Amino acid sequence: MSGTGDALSPLDGRYGDRLAHLSAWFSERALMRARCEIELDWLEALGAAEVFPPLDAAEQGRVEALRRDFSSGDYDRIKVIEETTRHDVKACEIFLREKLELALPGALHFGLTSEDVNNLAYSTLLDGYRRAAQLPLLDRLLARLLDLAERWKAVPFPTRTHGQKASPSTAGKEVAVFLSRLVRLRRRLASFRFRGKLNGATGNWSAMIAAFPAFDWVALSRRFVEERGLEANVVTTQIEDHDAWAEYFNLVRSVNNVLIDLDRDFWLYLCLALLRAPARAGEVGSSTMPHKVNPIRFENSEGNLSLSNALLGELSNKLCCSRMQRDLSDSTVERNIGVALAHAHLAAEETLEGLLRVDLDADECRRQLEASPELLAEPIQTVLRAAGVEDAYDLLKELTRGKTVDAEALRVFVDRLAVGEDVKARLRSLDVTGYVGAATQVCELSIAEARREVQP
Repeated sequence: MSGTGDALSPLDGRYGDRLAHLSAWFSERALMRARCEIELDWLEALGAAEVFPPLDAAEQGRVEALRRDFSSGDYDRIKVIEETTRHDVKACEIFLREKLELALPGALHFGLTSEDVNNLAYSTLLDGYRRAAQLPLLDRLLARLLDLAERWKAVPFPTRTHGQKASPSTAGKEVAVFLSRLVRLRRRLASFRFRGKLNGATGNWSAMIAAFPAFDWVALSRRFVEERGLEANVVTTQIEDHDAWAEYFNLVRSVNNVLIDLDRDFWLYLCLALLRAPARAGEVGSSTMPHKVNPIRFENSEGNLSLSNALLGELSNKLCCSRMQRDLSDSTVERNIGVALAHAHLAAEETLEGLLRVDLDADECRRQLEASPELLAEPIQTVLRAAGVEDAYDLLKELTRGKTVDAEALRVFVDRLAVGEDVKARLRSLDVTGYVGAATQVCELSIAEARREVQP
């Protein structure tokens, strides 16, 4: 395992091996590399627009080599420079000057403020994570929910409202509720676009226009941002307003909240013995109680989701606010974006692992339903309403509320009703395990929607 003993954060320690791939988007090295790529792309864009002469073959070769092979040594050199500059973006610029040996070194970082580089670097990394890691993990989770909904769509299932027994459903339909919610959120996440800005120290392209007054800097910067897959934000202060980041963080929080809801329900279903989680060889559920098989995947997920939500909420609040043109209080906060998203990523993996481990105890579901004939009070009083019985609800309330009612008591109640034999026959035919309404149909609708949305 990688450095678990001395890591300050469990993300890099206890969970380091599971989350190591996220360093491609959330590590300091990834950020430095992204900054350098922005600088290199802007350098080439200036040449292509004939603001400066295009790079010669040797210079272009060095640019392509650095873009292709940004090494740990390159990162280390930037950090050495930063020890003197005390400014990370300036350190990237100096490093690039050293590495590229340009005939016109002033073309590097031309007209830019550090926030031009930073906002584009961060948004590019976030977009990369969204596409390459976040959506694929969500698709795996949805695929598992889709499988469970399909398998359990017609299996009668006890439900609870306020913790008390409620009208039955099917297990598949209850899974489909989470499936449908996450499919809607996935659709929004898949179409989401981050925004970016490149307009100088106070958002007015002032330095660029001072150097080349006749050039259309607004058009070039807009094109540059949009070619990165971002939406151009052309009306800003020195900083990009980060409203899109807040929208994204709040979208992730919505996903997290659905998963918290799922974790808690599945935890309760396991407690109620409606689901079971088979024991695995070698695992221990308690240091003193050998019988225990704990729902730890759902519990771990819930804890990490809560941490993620707390951080994402603060990021959404803080990063949209900056004093006048800017202040640096956002800089240290931005460095924790990866922490917030990594907790969410870990949690989704834990939820998925929990879902892969559980199975439905259909026999126990049926036993609990058959032991609860009072659940037929709802359809009985509703049929009686339709038959014109004025006080149907009160009749059933008197019979069942807070009482133990068996099938025989219901039969006697029906026999004594002053209604036609056809109504009585319909009431006698009611079966608690079959009283699931359109649950199977609802489940099938959710399954069909998910199959259209989820990537295979």
